[in-house]
Amino acid sequence: MALTGGIPREFGNLSFLVSLDLGRNNFHGNLPQEMTRLRRLKFLDLSFNNFRGEVPSCIEIIAFTGNSLSGNLPNGLFNGLPILKELYLSGNKLVGHMPTSLSNGSQLKILSLSKNEFDGPIHSEIGRLSSLQQLYLGANHFTGIIPQEIGNFANLMELSMEVNQITGSVPISIFNISVLQVFSLWGNNLNGLLPRDIGNLTKMQFLYLQENRFTGT
Repeated sequence: MALTGGIPREFGNLSFLVSLDLGRNNFHGNLPQEMTRLRRLKFLDLSFNNFRGEVPSCIEIIAFTGNSLSGNLPNGLFNGLPILKELYLSGNKLVGHMPTSLSNGSQLKILSLSKNEFDGPIHSEIGRLSSLQQLYLGANHFTGIIPQEIGNFANLMELSMEVNQITGSVPISIFNISVLQVFSLWGNNLNGLLPRDIGNLTKMQFLYLQENRFTGT
């Protein structure tokens, strides 16, 4: 709609509001503190604006794709958002390491952090996200190896880690995720052999492994 300006404080009075979609406008500034009163709000889409600020703790889905969020991802994120199921933060300016507290998101099904400035390793604690179905970490500056614990994601259908600085080999545990449909690791520094176990991925539809250092057949 090309709407501009900030969000009125009066939005905090919409006590029965369940879903709020303000995506693809030109809103900016902080979210009004009054919005934290919206205890029934479950879905919040603020994608492709220029927002900052705190969000209500009762949210199940947050979409902040394509804003100007900067700084570090708060280490206590899931302490304030205990029932979050989908988190979209792609296309911002977030920096620093991936906080280990992300592993507290026991109900999280979709985690999208691609196209930011995250660096450092992908911690093994991420394997605690047992409900995860989609994981997008592409186009950051992640280093180190892919943790074996990613193989714990029995329900993972999409795994995207392309265009980082990840090294080492692909963990065999990943090839036990029988429902995996999209597997994107291109543009890293991965090496070694691809084991025959890759044939276990019988649901695979898209496989991107180019621009690495794999050897063998």
